[in-house]
Amino acid sequence: MSIYGYVRVSAIDQNEDRQLMEMKSLKIPKSQIFIDKQSGKDFDRPAYIKMVEQLKQGDLLYIKSIDRLGRNYDEIQNQWRILTKEMKIDIIVIDMLLLDTRTKENNLMGTFIADLVLQILSFVAQNERETIRKRQAEGIAAAQKRGVRFGRPMKIAPNNFPLLIKQFERKEISFKEMANLCNMSESSAYRRLYEYRLLKKKKP
Repeated sequence: MSIYGYVRVSAIDQNEDRQLMEMKSLKIPKSQIFIDKQSGKDFDRPAYIKMVEQLKQGDLLYIKSIDRLGRNYDEIQNQWRILTKEMKIDIIVIDMLLLDTRTKENNLMGTFIADLVLQILSFVAQNERETIRKRQAEGIAAAQKRGVRFGRPMKIAPNNFPLLIKQFERKEISFKEMANLCNMSESSAYRRLYEYRLLKKKKP
């Protein structure tokens, strides 16, 4: 029997340290801990797929929480079925020790309770994600009504921008030099230049 751990965080900038600490405390070999830094939007997760290819009947898989297996109720249920019923591996959900398939062998009542807990937790995980998305959308809409702008702040052109444009147009400086003197990226400088010329055309 080999022991594996699966870790997933929902974005590249999230930190997986908390889940990794759990896995290391369980003495899982580093080479058998698989990490995905991707959204739960789909199940195209390279590390998960690689791990599943290595799993064999009788192996043991640790996950931190049930929602690491999928993005919604159906997906969690399906992955659990594939792993435990078809591949016949054992799973331990660290945050819910009732979901420990090692203790359910030849125990009909234990299996029934585990399946029931799994269904409830899968539903709760999906419901929580939908609630969070709804609150985020409501919060963004409310902020936009208050005039809050999202995304990177717009770079403001310096006071001497018109002079720098004239120098650029007279070919005294390159466009890149003009952007550097404005402390902008070339794309930002181009947008400010376009806006400046547009405003100039509108003036009588």
